[in-house]
Amino acid sequence: MTDTPPVRVLLADDEHLIRGAMAALLSLEEDIEVVAQAGSGPEALAMARAHQPDVAVLDLQMPGKDGIEVATELRQVLPDCRCMIVTGHGRPGYLKRALEVGVRGFLPKTVSAADLAGIIRTVLSGGRYVDPELAADAISAGETPLTPRETDVLELAADGTPIAEIAGRAGLSQGTVRNYLSSAATKLGAENRHAAVRIAREHGWI
Repeated sequence: MTDTPPVRVLLADDEHLIRGAMAALLSLEEDIEVVAQAGSGPEALAMARAHQPDVAVLDLQMPGKDGIEVATELRQVLPDCRCMIVTGHGRPGYLKRALEVGVRGFLPKTVSAADLAGIIRTVLSGGRYVDPELAADAISAGETPLTPRETDVLELAADGTPIAEIAGRAGLSQGTVRNYLSSAATKLGAENRHAAVRIAREHGWI
């Protein structure tokens, strides 16, 4: 090992078990130090400002602000911080938007600890990593007409979840949730949100 300082990493994920497991596994790497953790978008921004990480590993779907919104803001306030998005979905709208705002890594939550550490090093050195399977899923799904927020809300509504619960989980008002659902249904040519969910699923957009 050299005397190079360890890579300072921020982990942001609203699932505490996943975040804790990632932190524990990354702590085994001699050249990586997890300097801060966050469970929401706003908390991730606050932690980033306070700890000035080299790399931010951001969950795509978090309360308050999603990972891409956080990455967009970090690009302005901490331009030297490289951002990576971790997700279970290769939706075309998200992948395209992530790359547009300068996200350097886009990978699944199933990634191994060794691979995650390697990708963090790649991103820090100026490289980029997009998981091939997520990229293929995004390409095969085609271009979605939905915005990322519409997609989020539609996915939360997929199991017949009440508006109030969707609003709470998405960090939005009930009126805003209704507007997103209505807009999504209109764009997909669906008569209601249930039909919109079905259409979006058929196209691989949620």
